Amino acid sequence: MKISTKGRYGLTIMIELAKNFGEGPTPLKTIAKDNNLSEHYLEQIISPLRNAGLVKSIRGAYGGYVLAKEPAAITSGDIIRVLEGPIVLVEGIEDEEPAKRELWIRIRDAIKNVLDKTTLEDLANHTENDHEDYGYMFYI
Repeated sequence: MKISTKGRYGLTIMIELAKNFGEGPTPLKTIAKDNNLSEHYLEQIISPLRNAGLVKSIRGAYGGYVLAKEPAAITSGDIIRVLEGPIVLVEGIEDEEPAKRELWIRIRDAIKNVLDKTTLEDLANHTENDHEDYGYMFYI
């Protein structure tokens, strides 16, 4: 499984919104500037996140985006599935011999477990000193 820039930048958007949760809307322009990313590309990524009910848009001069739920209620798995589709390690797994099929299933399930147990709250509160707690997540 390879996470594209769409998934990575989507996580970036959501982490930034989690960091600002409860402080009002955050413009994509600010997220793009702070993370040295293309605002135009972020606009394309935010749409499926909004359609999935993960973010809300606020219009107006002081508008932008906010999380639709508490950061603790949104997992990285929720975001990755919206932007990348189902978590699949190997296509045609049912055609594999049993030993290899079991390996692929165990690896897939381990990845799903990490993604589904890691919330936006975890990621927003992560600092460089937290590598003992979350290091496995960043060095897979």
